[in-house]
Amino acid sequence: MVRNGVVLNMRSLSNSAGNAGSNNVVVSPDRTFADVSGGALWIEVLNETLKLGVAPVTWTDLLYLTVGGALSNAGIGGQTFRFGPQIANVHELDVVTGKGEIVTCSANKSSELFYAVLGGLGQFGVITRARIALAPAPQRVKWMRLLYSDFTTFSNDQEKIIANYSQPDSVDYLEGQVLLDNGTPNMWETSFFPTEVVPTITSLVKEKGVVYALEVAIYYNSTNEEIKDQVTNKTLTKA
Repeated sequence: MVRNGVVLNMRSLSNSAGNAGSNNVVVSPDRTFADVSGGALWIEVLNETLKLGVAPVTWTDLLYLTVGGALSNAGIGGQTFRFGPQIANVHELDVVTGKGEIVTCSANKSSELFYAVLGGLGQFGVITRARIALAPAPQRVKWMRLLYSDFTTFSNDQEKIIANYSQPDSVDYLEGQVLLDNGTPNMWETSFFPTEVVPTITSLVKEKGVVYALEVAIYYNSTNEEIKDQVTNKTLTKA
């Protein structure tokens, strides 16, 4: 925030503020992009695009952010190591400049404004519409969280997975986390781990003082569990 600055409620730009709806998210006929209101929430984008079997390729962890607000920052999450942040997956913007002009910009049209606004913290204009790249949405996911007591091993494995991002057997989602001995780690309470595992994790953190974690996900569409597990085992062996 800036002293004497202006904070905008981006939800006021939404065609259906407070309600998820298709008015905020219009998917192209070929389903390769969506025109999205700057006031739409990412959860609305997800809900609308999934109806057509597609979705943006990269997300923030919190989906209850406005599209315009997130793109004015960067939009970083677990898919960033493969596809870049959300601002790297935008084709076109409508921007209201400081002069009150509405400008449509892209990499090929008013490109200076386009790149200034993306990640520009609102200093160069307000995003009122974004054309966001889409891809087929995965049907299934294999989710894992790997725990480490040694930082060198943790960081080496993370770097190996990132370096392997372009390979067919690469993971699709990767985040690194640090757990400190400052009480029960709340992040585990809302994870996919069974509640009965939380005491074991808490005990490990208390014993080691610091525990490192890699959160990993592999997307797949086949219902064949054997294929999924083969990919998982191959990936973890490389790590």
